[in-house]
Amino acid sequence: MAIITTTKRTERFRRTTPPTCKYWLAGRCNRNPCQFSHSLPTSPSNVYYNANTTYKHSKKPDSSVEKIASSSAKKAINCTPKNFKKPENCALKAVECRPESISVGLASSSVKKAINCAPKALKKPENCAQKAVECRPEAEAISVEKPTKCEEKAVLIEKTADVEDVATVAKASVDKSRSICKSWMTDNCVDGDLCQNLHSWFYGDGFSTLAKLHEHNKAITGIALPAGSNKLISGSTDGTVRAWDCNTGRCVNMIHLNSPVTSLISEGPWIFAGVKNAVKAWNIHTGADVTLDGPKGQVLSLNVGNDILLAGAEDGVIYAWRCSFESPFKMVATLGGHSKPVVCLAIGSHKMLYSGSMDHSIKVWDLDTFQGTMTLNGHTDVVTSLICWDNYLLSGSSDCTVNVWVCTEEGTLEVTYTHTHQIAVLGLYGMTDVEAKPILFCSCKDNSVRMYELPTFLERGRLFTRQEVRSFQIGPGGLFFTGDGTGLLNVWKWLEEAKVPT
Repeated sequence: MAIITTTKRTERFRRTTPPTCKYWLAGRCNRNPCQFSHSLPTSPSNVYYNANTTYKHSKKPDSSVEKIASSSAKKAINCTPKNFKKPENCALKAVECRPESISVGLASSSVKKAINCAPKALKKPENCAQKAVECRPEAEAISVEKPTKCEEKAVLIEKTADVEDVATVAKASVDKSRSICKSWMTDNCVDGDLCQNLHSWFYGDGFSTLAKLHEHNKAITGIALPAGSNKLISGSTDGTVRAWDCNTGRCVNMIHLNSPVTSLISEGPWIFAGVKNAVKAWNIHTGADVTLDGPKGQVLSLNVGNDILLAGAEDGVIYAWRCSFESPFKMVATLGGHSKPVVCLAIGSHKMLYSGSMDHSIKVWDLDTFQGTMTLNGHTDVVTSLICWDNYLLSGSSDCTVNVWVCTEEGTLEVTYTHTHQIAVLGLYGMTDVEAKPILFCSCKDNSVRMYELPTFLERGRLFTRQEVRSFQIGPGGLFFTGDGTGLLNVWKWLEEAKVPT
């Protein structure tokens, strides 16, 4: 039976001093003066927290039951110290009230029926399962049989001597506590510190935002840091490629391509941008400007491996150019096999290429022979992202899952673990923290980037943006960059230096 346990308050606490500064508690407040208190409260407060994070939210007193109860529970259950008339066909088994606690078992269908109490004599129906009714003015308890799926959303509320802690098992409540306040994003939140949602563009420890670069007016689809340069390069669907000075954060150069840039990478001194029916290439040292023709439709993905430039196109074909000193780029192969556009490419060990497509499949290719070796069918929607990490292949999909693939003794790949989200996965990116723990960044369609420790998939934190994050790049000295759908390029920094996985 799903149980909700609450404790009736015997007194109300009202703040006589400003609320404690949450940034001061974390040792990160830099405001002087600060409008919040830099001391611990002297009286108990109602602190709401999620058991899996250290991020806390203050709420108004006596509001826990109203916030947690479902919409159906809003129907009043009135009780007086007199006898009550019980409606027919009621599933009520027992009513017992104690001053210490209230125990409520909810079923999704039965709770919606109002339970009305009136100061009349108790009339017991013949077909009613009620055993006993006892009511005191201090508290009440209701138990309803046959819980259904609502049992999965049960909430346990326990009160200690000094503070009332709320551990929410309900999935919706967990997600809500880790969501950014939409009103705060538009400077319209009136709840201030009492708001139950986040008033920050991220939560989690060990990193912070460093700068915001906003010159693009459409989605940023690629970010690159060319070798031997102090410039950051970004490409966007607004048809431009911009160069940013890493010291000042200013845009110092812009190239108009007259076509949406749907992918962008760098390899050595070369910058590659995927556009319609071509790949544009620039050498930052020599100033060379090359156009690589051949692809049909928009070039949606780019990668370089084994001295080969690879481009996944809208026609479902992967185009390959070999780089050499005599002829900088020479097309050496076209890899056909996907029935729909190729949206992601990853280079693995043993000169293997992995391609993800809108046809829901992942194909494995040998870069020596340019032949396909196997097809992986582990997703039911578009395969949006692929990364290779050590001996594992990770794949993200619009089917809201992240699959971890491992090589078997027979030489095939099989899914060893699936992590399920509630929202479509747009991109996967990886780096390690200062303790060399692998951190997986997972961009999702709800405008967030979730950070997971591997292999446990324990959530480390989240980044929030106004639109989906479409690009990610790791920089030196603990820097990393995200580009979102509004054209905003965010610069983030680990508070301690992070390492890029090799």
